[in-house]
Amino acid sequence: MSLFEINNVRKTFGSLTVLHDISVRVNEGEVVAIIGPSGSGKSTLLRCATMLETMDSGSLIYLGETAAKNDASGHTVYATPAELRRIKGYFGLVFQNFNLFPHFSVLRNLMEAPIHVQKRDKAEVEAEARELIRKMGLEGKENAYPQRLSGGQQQRVAIARALAMNPKMLFFDEPTSALDPELTGEILKVIRQLAEEKMTMVIVTHEMGFARDVADRVIFMDGGYIVEEGHPHDVISNPQEERTQQFLSRFSNQ
Repeated sequence: MSLFEINNVRKTFGSLTVLHDISVRVNEGEVVAIIGPSGSGKSTLLRCATMLETMDSGSLIYLGETAAKNDASGHTVYATPAELRRIKGYFGLVFQNFNLFPHFSVLRNLMEAPIHVQKRDKAEVEAEARELIRKMGLEGKENAYPQRLSGGQQQRVAIARALAMNPKMLFFDEPTSALDPELTGEILKVIRQLAEEKMTMVIVTHEMGFARDVADRVIFMDGGYIVEEGHPHDVISNPQEERTQQFLSRFSNQ
């Protein structure tokens, strides 16, 4: 079953076209890694998918519900604010710079949105939040504030916060780019565990070995186009397109 579709998306900033007619479909339980050089459009695609950026044209569908579609003139129109609020509940987003609330403890960071956005029972939310903290290996940090945590711990809190909303799928925008190699390993281990649990994920990443080992499908982007797409071992270990080969030659030691 398709959980998410973005079809024929075009996005410009001024005179610069950063996405050219891009289409991606993600099925339930699938892990899709998006790789490519800086400036290739990966993060913009993710921002359009999560409605942090508006598309110039294209459609966006979650669980069969249309968040955006083209009007008669070929420009994107979005669903009503109420519909978008509901649809945004289907996914979570983990940023490269954590984006935690600095004045909230770890526990409150996890509990805030489920209580105030989803209007859920506080005791139930707290029980789930404490279980997520345990799952992320953060026991004893419930009352700590983000600035007292390492980067790896902050990113694990950010992942737990996204999971606290019980999303159908998660988007990760270069979740390890702000971390040193040792802390990167912590986060990749968490994402690998989520993959084993069949969490649907779209991950923009520079970690080629991780993409090859964990993703079900890899998309290589360059210049706002999808250049190559397929099974990780085909795209990463045996790329067909010259541009993909050129890009991956820098990662041959992974």
